[in-house]
Amino acid sequence: MPEISKEVVSLLIFLMPGFLSAWVIYGLTSHTKPVQFERVVQALIYTVSIKAIVFLEQKLAEWVGKFLVLGKWTENSNLIASLLTAVLLGLLISKFLNGDHLHNCFRRWGFTNRSSHPNEWSDVLSKFPSYVVLHLNGERRIYGWPEVWPSDPKDGHFFILSPAWLEETGPREVSGVEGMLIDAKSVEWIEVMANEEGKKE
Repeated sequence: MPEISKEVVSLLIFLMPGFLSAWVIYGLTSHTKPVQFERVVQALIYTVSIKAIVFLEQKLAEWVGKFLVLGKWTENSNLIASLLTAVLLGLLISKFLNGDHLHNCFRRWGFTNRSSHPNEWSDVLSKFPSYVVLHLNGERRIYGWPEVWPSDPKDGHFFILSPAWLEETGPREVSGVEGMLIDAKSVEWIEVMANEEGKKE
């Protein structure tokens, strides 16, 4: 295994806060991880933002230090502030992405038509919590509450609570079953039921 040069190690240490923020974001959202080059670019952007925030935190700490001395700002202080800020920034960005808050503002202001969700069905199922009918291959239909759904329509599973097969004679509940995992690849289309159905408790 080839040795890692000091320059690469220094670069990784410099980008560590940005990678930490990205790790939090991709761990808490449904967004798929980009290719390696894009991840490095994102880490660089996050790192620069974190460095700027930590600089302001240091200035604030120095101002507070005029009235209340808690200690001296050192390299260790800088490291701890960078890591804490990276985690908090990742949590904040995750909240905005999952709640579609930022894109919602931009849509109202006319800057975009997009949402922060990774695809259309994640967007719809997040905004309209309701029972659904999944139309499966072979003209089968299943009704239930979508507790979990995949972020990628071609990969993953739906977890349907209180499932019932819809047949010509009427719904046939699946007795003794809490829920069913349905392969996303077998779903041809989805009906979102009217809001009167109510949210499952």
